[in-house]
Amino acid sequence: MSSHRAPVTRSHYLFFLSYRTRWIDNDQYSHVNNSVYYHLFDSVVNTFLIQQCGLTSDSAQIGLVVSSHCQFFSPLSFPQVLDLGLRVVKLGSSSVTYEVAVFEEGKDVPAAVGGYTHVFVDRESRKSAPMTEPLREGLSSLLSTNESLAPKL
Repeated sequence: MSSHRAPVTRSHYLFFLSYRTRWIDNDQYSHVNNSVYYHLFDSVVNTFLIQQCGLTSDSAQIGLVVSSHCQFFSPLSFPQVLDLGLRVVKLGSSSVTYEVAVFEEGKDVPAAVGGYTHVFVDRESRKSAPMTEPLREGLSSLLSTNESLAPKL
């Protein structure tokens, strides 16, 4: 675990998804395994893309992950309930960088902060393509306008 506290709080995030940890999420050390956090990131991002941006399983445009990261501040464990906070820290013409904070339910400071960058491509050609207007509009609603909120990793 990092000795540095996350520079963000719950108020920095605009979209939330609740997650009930499962017994299988724990590892041999009785805390949520680090690989599970990437499943959590994927879940909150794709829930937002489906609910707010109109993406479907057969959309002509798809997002490919080109980089990812996570910094851990405190352990979480089954049977905790988590709140996943999502924001956009960078929005380009065909790419977006998300930041996800993982909060224990009811806590204001995250136990972990991470995220990833999607590059949107044409489903068939896999070539980079500018985002569709509904996608860009939805992602813009999560864009952090305060430069001090950008990730420090």
